[in-house]
Amino acid sequence: MENTVPRTVEEVFNDFKGRRAGLIKALTTDVEKFYQSCDPEKENLCLYGLPNETWEVNLPVEEVPPELPEPALGINFARDGMQEKDWLSLVAVHSDSWLLSVAFYFGARFGFGKSERKRLFQMTNDLPTVFEVVTGAAKQARDAAHNNSSKSKSSGKPRQPEPQPKEVKVSPPTMEDESGEEEEEEEEEEQGATLCGACGDNYATDEFWICCDICERWFHGKCVKITPAKAEHIKQYKCPSCSSKRARV
Repeated sequence: MENTVPRTVEEVFNDFKGRRAGLIKALTTDVEKFYQSCDPEKENLCLYGLPNETWEVNLPVEEVPPELPEPALGINFARDGMQEKDWLSLVAVHSDSWLLSVAFYFGARFGFGKSERKRLFQMTNDLPTVFEVVTGAAKQARDAAHNNSSKSKSSGKPRQPEPQPKEVKVSPPTMEDESGEEEEEEEEEEQGATLCGACGDNYATDEFWICCDICERWFHGKCVKITPAKAEHIKQYKCPSCSSKRARV
């Protein structure tokens, strides 16, 4: 299944990030396609995240034991037995478990020592889980941190401005510098905590971002195929997930 096998901590972590990004796409921006791929009438199906940031729903491999740990079997059987958001959350939990099992499988296979395993876990743990991204828990944690920080400011200004009707937001929220270097550091920390709703990666000042006016999540423009020029003509932006939900209703 794999063309190259990661052998160092950094290579294993990059493999982890690629697979994680693919799984997040399946469960957020590509959720309609993923939903249709999980036909309960088919045999046991698995959701695979691939190192190149893509995903696929497929049958389990035939060899025993498999080359890599296998994802949860039969995710398609539960699709119509519960609310869609609950089903997606359940798949997300199992996806997180699978990601860690694959990463530490590589670690065991190539003899990672205690310090290497610890470093690998710290690197993976610095990213929000797939479950946190899918359920919005990562956003709620960021909002709580923003609110607590805002309350401590004498100005009383909110950290994250309220969304204005018919205004497309194209960069993560910032706050005016009012207290020198200390304020700049806090501002950078908050920008760094802003995560893309599609791939889950952090905010970067040199990248174009856009905010969904429905769910208020931020996205890399490249992840949702929106350019700065295109954004200029959008009165109210809806991310792929919110658009597909409205279509189904």
